[in-house]
Amino acid sequence: MQWNLFLFILTTQCCFMDCQLYQFHYINENKTWTEAQQYCREKHTDLVTVTNMKDMKRLIRNSPGSMKEAWIGLHDQTHGTRTWYWSLPGEEFNEREANWKHGEPNDAGTENCGIIRKHLQWGDVSCNRQTQFICYDDNNTSKKFNLIEEAKSWLEAQSYCREKHTDLISGTKQLQDEELKMMLESKENHQYMFMGLIRDTWRWSDGSSFSFRHWNKEFDDEQINSGQCTVTVFNDGGRWRNENCDEKKPFICYDVGSALPLQTEIL
Repeated sequence: MQWNLFLFILTTQCCFMDCQLYQFHYINENKTWTEAQQYCREKHTDLVTVTNMKDMKRLIRNSPGSMKEAWIGLHDQTHGTRTWYWSLPGEEFNEREANWKHGEPNDAGTENCGIIRKHLQWGDVSCNRQTQFICYDDNNTSKKFNLIEEAKSWLEAQSYCREKHTDLISGTKQLQDEELKMMLESKENHQYMFMGLIRDTWRWSDGSSFSFRHWNKEFDDEQINSGQCTVTVFNDGGRWRNENCDEKKPFICYDVGSALPLQTEIL
């Protein structure tokens, strides 16, 4: 069977924790997620892992115009353990440092997103609930925290914070900051707000623990998104959609190693 392979190699720097060089490979051949994973492991390193928003922007910016969407390495371990992650890349969740309110997380139904209450205690609620939220701004030293008094779902809040600030407030260091305490104490009518804590069963194909997620706004709608494998959609800002792993789509591999020159190959 003849098939066309479009291979695009992009060299980037310092995006994995060990700061090795790595390359993205855009494979414009339709395969199931499992077939794509096998191909990437045989010919490269693995299906691509996206570590942060800079990685995501590189994938979008350098994607071939003919490729509208592609499999990436994130998949749902349906029977796996749900794990809490901070929205801010590089911030590791430590259960021993958690400040849950007594009886929380109570997981009433599907409560997989974290909230912070006025007195800095945590709780869990549905990610689809509409509530106010706190953004963190790494570039504004005079005002690091911004309470957004507009009700949004957790994913909508995350998108807002990433577009206008840095991310949803994440990590115990930020949540214990005196500036945050003073801001919350000055607000009288705020029962709770979203923070950057989310829980899921999704894991990367290469086994890495990066917590970065870039889901579309319909992620929790099982009628729209019901699969266990992840595709990035380039004309939707690269946002991710979970689909049936047996669907056949183009995909993105990556390699770790010495730098390669920017090049395009048609095989």
